[in-house]
Amino acid sequence: MSKNYETVIGLEVHVELATKTKIFCSCSTEFGGKPNTHTCPVCTGMPGSLPVLNKQVVEYAVAVGLATNCKITQHCKFDRKNYFYPDNPQNYQISQLYLPICRDGHVEIETAGGKKNIRIHEIHMEEDAGKLVHDEWEDVSIVDFNRSGVPLIEIVSEPDMRSADEVIAYLEILRRTIQYLGASDCKLNEGSMRADVNLSVREMGSQKFGTRTEMKNLNSFKAIARAIEGERERQIELLELGRKVIQETRRWDDNKESSHAMRSKEDAQDYRYFPDPDLVPVEISDAWIDSIRAAQPELRPEKLERYKAEYDIPEYDAKILTESKRMADLFEATSAICGKPKKVSNWLMGETMRLLNENGQDAGDISFAPQHLASLIDLTDAGMINGTVAKEVFEEIFKNDIDPEKYVEEHGLKAVNDEGELRTVIEQVIAENPKSVEDYRNGKKKAMGFLVGQTMKAMKGKANPGMVNQIVKELLEK
Repeated sequence: MSKNYETVIGLEVHVELATKTKIFCSCSTEFGGKPNTHTCPVCTGMPGSLPVLNKQVVEYAVAVGLATNCKITQHCKFDRKNYFYPDNPQNYQISQLYLPICRDGHVEIETAGGKKNIRIHEIHMEEDAGKLVHDEWEDVSIVDFNRSGVPLIEIVSEPDMRSADEVIAYLEILRRTIQYLGASDCKLNEGSMRADVNLSVREMGSQKFGTRTEMKNLNSFKAIARAIEGERERQIELLELGRKVIQETRRWDDNKESSHAMRSKEDAQDYRYFPDPDLVPVEISDAWIDSIRAAQPELRPEKLERYKAEYDIPEYDAKILTESKRMADLFEATSAICGKPKKVSNWLMGETMRLLNENGQDAGDISFAPQHLASLIDLTDAGMINGTVAKEVFEEIFKNDIDPEKYVEEHGLKAVNDEGELRTVIEQVIAENPKSVEDYRNGKKKAMGFLVGQTMKAMKGKANPGMVNQIVKELLEK
């Protein structure tokens, strides 16, 4: 009979910070760019070049630490992590081992199983390595150093997670918090947020940890969930066969839905860490921490409470609107312009979400201006356009950020509010559909809907639906 196993998971999350320049030089951090064009002697590891710390990196790291309930290490320093790898030009990485900038934090997650605290062991600052590009046609590997020296924070959790659901909930909270702070865009597909999963299994009830493996190359939440499930099953199978799990780093292949060993897992002593001799310690004063704390934006939990109180919208709406900073900013800005928060919420929750899903985008990709959505809501409320036309116009706003007033004017989409004109068309529709008139008068009220539909068709969808309903009813009941 097979035993019951518990999965134990800890994460190392690397986040590229949203600075304009690299951590120890003034090269651009912009994503893309021709290979090796965002480089200089410092980030390509030339002998004799000296690093100079980017102050903004420290401020972002402290901001993330404060938002995740960490203690800030006010006297912190950098260390060299020594290893040879082709995309690591200095043969060492500048990181923090002995005195990381943040320690002992936590975030609260919520899953179907309820609420739970996930502890954060530490957050440290470090530089990113370059990128190897493998050309299988030529059978060579070439190195792009554009990413070398891009500032990272690494958020190391305690092994407090027990399922893929908990891992995804933890990552979503980190991503949302960091995006709200403006410290990173956290795009997994561009590598600005990357998670390595440390996973082991043990018999249910055991206090002793099993042997863990580390899984790399995870660039989406779905891949992370699949990798956790795949590695859990692989380890249980080994234990059931009486074999040992080997401590190693594995690479997940999402296409094959399996992982393979990359290298044996190193411990800290394998990297021969020592304090970096070229960088002075960083002293973080109380006043500096206070100024960073004072500049923190309103984060999601406070925003959620304020929305429910201030805008009188349901909790469900408020949760979705505050899920991303972009959506929350758009909601607030549009509501401030038109003063109709419930209608703004309906457009964002309905048509905006639909179009994002259809295009495989997320809220960060929204590019239309709040004044254009506000203007569309005002046009609809004033009866200048009807609901059908409003949806058509909104698609254009979503795609091309057009001015709805101009668009409606240029495309002749204004609702017909001329009672005389509408009455003439409706009288004709009634004359052409005696059967529906008879049905209505025999108590089949649905027949009126048919006549309204025929009128809208005759008016090419541009009639004011309120007026059409009113006139149709009046003529039928004569």
